[in-house]
Amino acid sequence: MKPLLRVVLVVNALIFVAFGVLFLLTPWPGLYGALQLDSIRVQPAFAGQLLGLALVGLAWLAFHAAVDGALTARAARVSGHVEWLSGVIVLVWLLGLKTPQVDGFGQMSAAVVGIVLLVLGLGSVRLSSAVRRRERAAQAGAASAQRAEKKAAQKREVTRAEAVDTPRPAARAPDATAIDPVSGRAIDSSGRPLDPASPISPISPIPPAAVRAHPDGAVDPVTGGTLDPVTGRAIDPVTGRRIEPVISGEIDPATGRRVDPLAPDAGRAPR
Repeated sequence: MKPLLRVVLVVNALIFVAFGVLFLLTPWPGLYGALQLDSIRVQPAFAGQLLGLALVGLAWLAFHAAVDGALTARAARVSGHVEWLSGVIVLVWLLGLKTPQVDGFGQMSAAVVGIVLLVLGLGSVRLSSAVRRRERAAQAGAASAQRAEKKAAQKREVTRAEAVDTPRPAARAPDATAIDPVSGRAIDSSGRPLDPASPISPISPIPPAAVRAHPDGAVDPVTGGTLDPVTGRAIDPVTGRRIEPVISGEIDPATGRRVDPLAPDAGRAPR
């Protein structure tokens, strides 16, 4: 639609140029006599030249707006209003009021000129309004898209910052093991013992692969002593009692306390 409006602007500019040159030649009476326009020649002559100069200026503005897209709609609107109002004035004065008096050819020419100016002027106004509405809608859509893009960029920045600031929990390997501090056994990630028959001393842990099976328990690969399969503590090979590895004494299996070898009834458990 805008290319059509450019064409209309060029036509308007040509009409303005034609009338502008005609009024600039107001001091030339022979030209008006040949065109049978003596009755509409402007008096005094300088007033006609001023009017012609204004029309040439409008023509230049219309030509410039046809090239510059930023001025197309506004210039077409202004020139359109000038045209249709001029056409109405021509029809009212020359056909309605018949002032000044013109012959038949002059009246026909005045009617044609007035109708052409009226149609072109109204068409220019309508086209300029339609182009202006489309430009405003395009500008509003571009502004809305820009705002949406800014919001999306801000949201991405916030999400990226939250992802960087939020610490990720360290995942434990599926086959990771640990040592139970109470029993000294190897347990998996859920706390279940991996091998109930594998004794590991809580004081000096021994890998399960380094412990050899024994009828009474297990054998310490370092000292060669027998270990309790439940607690992982050393067992006296003579008495069969557990030995505390820190104090190197006998342990009462009922109370778990160290047995004093000098006590008279050390072999009996206290009641």
